[in-house]
Amino acid sequence: MQILFLTLLTFVTAIVGTITGFGISTIMVPVVLLILPLPETLLLVGVIHWFGDLWKMLLFKHGIEKKLLIYFGIPGIIAASLGAMLVVRIPEEIGQKIVGFILIIYVIFQYFKPKFELKANTNTYIFGGLFSGFLAGLTGVGGGALRAVVLMALNIPKEIYIFTSGVLGALIDASRISTYFFEGVTINHNLSWGFLAFIPASFLGAKVAKKVVNKIPQKEFRTIIIVFLLILGLKFILFP
Repeated sequence: MQILFLTLLTFVTAIVGTITGFGISTIMVPVVLLILPLPETLLLVGVIHWFGDLWKMLLFKHGIEKKLLIYFGIPGIIAASLGAMLVVRIPEEIGQKIVGFILIIYVIFQYFKPKFELKANTNTYIFGGLFSGFLAGLTGVGGGALRAVVLMALNIPKEIYIFTSGVLGALIDASRISTYFFEGVTINHNLSWGFLAFIPASFLGAKVAKKVVNKIPQKEFRTIIIVFLLILGLKFILFP
């Protein structure tokens, strides 16, 4: 029953996570914590999340934008590491509230300035990557959502948005998973067999999401992401 439940949860979160470019961990972690300890939960969800990133790259490979990946992605990853290494770390609950307020402010701004967009150039990519990466590293939460704020402000095509989210997420998730393993975190042997179902479920969810994304016009797609950012922002503020 446990494996069946987690398989269904993986399928649903894969749909949401692929469409939004973020969200798998946000949805899965609180639910999985009801049945598993925190370290095992983080490792399990981390692995599923990494495969979700892989499917984004595979299914939206025509959305590759090398300049964006280099000038947004590399500074973002470096800035995230610097933020995480600061001597004074912000407690997770406060970090979630900070990210939540940033998301809400962005959504409100978009409501009053729906046509606003950042210029898609090298400087914007670099500063956008530094901003989102540093805040994610500093607060320890909301990395995918903070990246989404900048990428949405650039108003890039949905395929590029999802592919870019997948690449950056995969790199960060690989680092997290390696850390969990080095710290001795393991998954129950019986539950580990569940990956034979979890991984295909995540792929099927991503396939369903691709079909949905293909039918959504660019303007409506941007609106959907903003709505999810609003929901996530409220969640971080009200239920940190």
